[in-house]
Amino acid sequence: MSAHFPTVALIGKPDAERIAETLSELYRYLVQRGLRTLVEKDCAEFVTGLVAETGSFAEIGEQCDLAIVIGGDGTLLTAARYLAQFDIPLIGVNLGRLGFLVDISPSEVVARLGEILDGRYSAEERFILRAKVYRHGQVAYQQTAINEVVVHSWNRASMIEIETYIDGVFLNSQRSDGMIVSTPTGSTAYALSAGGPILSPTLKAIVLAPINPHALSNRPIVVADDSIIEIAFRPSKQFKAQVVCDNVSIPNIEISDRIEIRKEAKPFRILHPLNYDFFGILRAKLNWSSGYR
Repeated sequence: MSAHFPTVALIGKPDAERIAETLSELYRYLVQRGLRTLVEKDCAEFVTGLVAETGSFAEIGEQCDLAIVIGGDGTLLTAARYLAQFDIPLIGVNLGRLGFLVDISPSEVVARLGEILDGRYSAEERFILRAKVYRHGQVAYQQTAINEVVVHSWNRASMIEIETYIDGVFLNSQRSDGMIVSTPTGSTAYALSAGGPILSPTLKAIVLAPINPHALSNRPIVVADDSIIEIAFRPSKQFKAQVVCDNVSIPNIEISDRIEIRKEAKPFRILHPLNYDFFGILRAKLNWSSGYR
């Protein structure tokens, strides 16, 4: 039995290619090592030939020491939002395209997982953002985000006008399609397409990237990770905006609402094999240095 992680959870993306094959292989391997193994209930049917012990995300959080996420980056983001409060480290197994978070391929998953279970791994802590929508001085909605909080116009034909404050100090006002507030983890996601910089994953910083600003002088800016970011809306006749935290939408934003975004107290942890190379993933994912050796 692994002294490091005696109880392990398996969380999969039900519609991922090869999910049954990979999930079943991992379940058998973990059980053979003498580990108690819980399979997230929505993907338990893909463990073939065995009756697996199942659990909800809440039960996994309360009982497990490690979660293995099988799918893509989006699957890991969902698991991290649920499990960060329980301080459970995550491992990502990639069943889709090369991922920034799910970095272990199915072909080497048993070997790499064995190393991690034996205590040979590198660990990263990555922070999470929490967005709160204040209405008439009260919190109307709130949600967490691993990658980014996006404030954007619902109407593609018209921009929104926003004012941004950092720690209570006015930064700027702008007309644009919206604003992306990104963690370093999310700097390779939506913020990258908006012209934001790529940040090293453990950097203590937040990116603010405008989406299609009317004035080209409105550029992405990087602030400290402990900054409190506030976004307010300026009067507009055709106002219709939305706030999205990763893939979770906060509906019914009103023009008088104020959006507050700050770092969560608890980060989430990712475990990597010792040969993990973030810059190598960047080169492969973004097709850098092709044709060079």
